[in-house]
Amino acid sequence: MSDLNTLTIAEARDKLRAGEITSVELTEACLAATEAASTLNAVVHHTPDLAREQAKAADARIAAGDAPAMCGIPLGIKDLFCTKGVASQAASAILNGFKPEYESTVTSQLFDAGAVMIGKLNMDEFAMGSSNETSTYGNVINPWRRGNDATDLTPGGSSGGSASAVAADLCLAATGTDTGGSIRQPAAFVGITGLKPTYGRCSRWGIVAFASSLDQAGPMTKSVRDAAIMLQAMAGHDPKDSTSAEFPLPDFEAAITGDIRGKTIGIPKEYRMDGMPDEIEALWAQGREMLADAGAKLVDISLPHTKYALPAYYVIAPAEASSNLARYDGVRYGHRAKLSQGDGITAMYEKTRAEGFGDEVKRRVMIGTYVLSAGFYDAYYNRARRVRALIKKDFEDVFEQGVDAILTPATPSAAFPLGQEFDDPVQMYLNDVFTVTVNLAGLPGIAVPTGVDGQGLPLGLQLIGKPWEEGDLLNIAHSLEDRAGFVAKPPKWW
Repeated sequence: MSDLNTLTIAEARDKLRAGEITSVELTEACLAATEAASTLNAVVHHTPDLAREQAKAADARIAAGDAPAMCGIPLGIKDLFCTKGVASQAASAILNGFKPEYESTVTSQLFDAGAVMIGKLNMDEFAMGSSNETSTYGNVINPWRRGNDATDLTPGGSSGGSASAVAADLCLAATGTDTGGSIRQPAAFVGITGLKPTYGRCSRWGIVAFASSLDQAGPMTKSVRDAAIMLQAMAGHDPKDSTSAEFPLPDFEAAITGDIRGKTIGIPKEYRMDGMPDEIEALWAQGREMLADAGAKLVDISLPHTKYALPAYYVIAPAEASSNLARYDGVRYGHRAKLSQGDGITAMYEKTRAEGFGDEVKRRVMIGTYVLSAGFYDAYYNRARRVRALIKKDFEDVFEQGVDAILTPATPSAAFPLGQEFDDPVQMYLNDVFTVTVNLAGLPGIAVPTGVDGQGLPLGLQLIGKPWEEGDLLNIAHSLEDRAGFVAKPPKWW
């Protein structure tokens, strides 16, 4: 079977356990697919030897009857996750040559469950970007095309490599991270499922930090059920991460019953943005009809501070980034600039960072340093923190009124051409308009593919859930997925 790489996690798990296929066969299919898809630039560090070794070990576990759900499943790992002995650069030149001597908690848990790593995946530099155009490795290309138009499209960002790899069947699933929509926005752009768990559900230890109070790892998969299976292996309390929550871990897949009768779905009026494309509005209306048809009750709700979310996010996130990125100084690891005679340590810092950081990272570091500086800390950073608290309170009030989940668009448009918005940072930041509130409030959110636009490109809807209620959120998302019946795949041109 040469098309094993097109399987979902659930399908592959069942076939592996039934002895119909082996992990080695499955892994070889994915490795062949990655070799054939170099044009997409999704995989930036190939690990075929490691993958084959892990696949053989997985087959042995399955034969012995010791087979967790993720055992033998080939995955792509976003370059933000530290992987022992494998380049982990966060797509930045400043981390050239960095190979960690340790494993991130999330990848460690996945490998302990028997998962297979086919390679490290491209991304925006330090997860800063919405189109995967800030990477030191170059742009990732979306496998989808607009009809017969050969224009290269963005896969979204920052988890663009993960999105492109899963959509093109280079792996069965991939890890992503979401700071302001970096799992959900690219998932919507390529027609896959992207889950951002509750902040604290997955450990951040060993994941290169962007904005520590916002970053959260999550699965990017071909279906909602796959997201539940993969989250089960990724999640859990980690004593090495002070922001990791010590909550019991439910069975996420078992929560997917398909029955959402009696559930209340909120429709926030503030997400009806001026200038929203008719296709996005129509998709949102269809989503409401699908959930109502499944037995859910739909109610109009208000999240009054939504309009302040983007400004607050683009103060808080750069502020935390400027603090986190101060550690990249050319002293301990990564790139160090060549110095001239007489240069001191300050010159080394300046030259190293000027050479190592890309333009978008420099922009956000400068914004963050500015808003944290004396005289501006209260005017900008503290004010943004107060707005963040109000946004969180909006969601709490809605959930206290009996709303089980909130339905919104995932993105303001379908995937756009590479380069179209790259020179306009403000326009690029607007791609996160529907997603940043979820990170500011620490809530779980999921993007589900539900349709295509007039040019045949995938469009997604977002569901926002209660904190720690990923199981309920996944069940509602599964119902939406089931009724949408999205099965479209990108035509293979690469």
